[in-house]
Amino acid sequence: MTDTTYTGFGDKALPFLKALGFHQNREWFHENKPIFEEHLNEPRGRLIDDLAVRLAEKKIPLTCSRKASTFRINRDVRFAKEKHPYNTHVSAVITRSGTKKDQGLLYFHVSPDESFLAVGFYSMESDEVRAFREAIVARKDQFDVALKPLTALGFAFDRENSLKRTPRGFEDITDPEIVDLLRLRHLTLSRRFSPDRLEGTALLDDLTELAIAAQPFLNFGWRVIDPVRAARDEPNR
Repeated sequence: MTDTTYTGFGDKALPFLKALGFHQNREWFHENKPIFEEHLNEPRGRLIDDLAVRLAEKKIPLTCSRKASTFRINRDVRFAKEKHPYNTHVSAVITRSGTKKDQGLLYFHVSPDESFLAVGFYSMESDEVRAFREAIVARKDQFDVALKPLTALGFAFDRENSLKRTPRGFEDITDPEIVDLLRLRHLTLSRRFSPDRLEGTALLDDLTELAIAAQPFLNFGWRVIDPVRAARDEPNR
């Protein structure tokens, strides 16, 4: 395997993000920007570079790049109720195209409050969500098998934004486990990780392990939503 350049986030990474929560102004950020670059931004870039190489070596159909896969530290406050200008976390996505708009992703989130890894399908279009729900009902056994590698690693579905009622068209479903899945707005699973995973190559190893374990679930979802997207993108005849 290719040698890695990623050796972990800096020891000032989390303290910087915590302090940034108290100092939400341009002057403080620019005065301390060298800390951000050295302890957070550059390590994140090296992590992404090395992960892309590992994924390619293992022939996993996911990739990432510093330019396309990372989220800015500056917040877009145009339509936000809270107007503080900076995020207090750093993050990135890993997708088939390496861009943030692609469905079927891995995600990592580094924060002093809650760091976590995530995987799945987030903010799908309504026709994609419906097709996914129909596939779960029709092929629940296959869906369960696809999830096993992820649940074995401690990943669980994110239920914070679940619907309170079963979506229209599925009211006759009575199996409580299936109903619970049908009410999910996003088909994403996550797992928190402790600050010590930011040291050495631990996070790189965790993301590689996640990418391998996620393949059955991502393949299940891609087989569902790719035809939906293809039909939508066809020019009207």
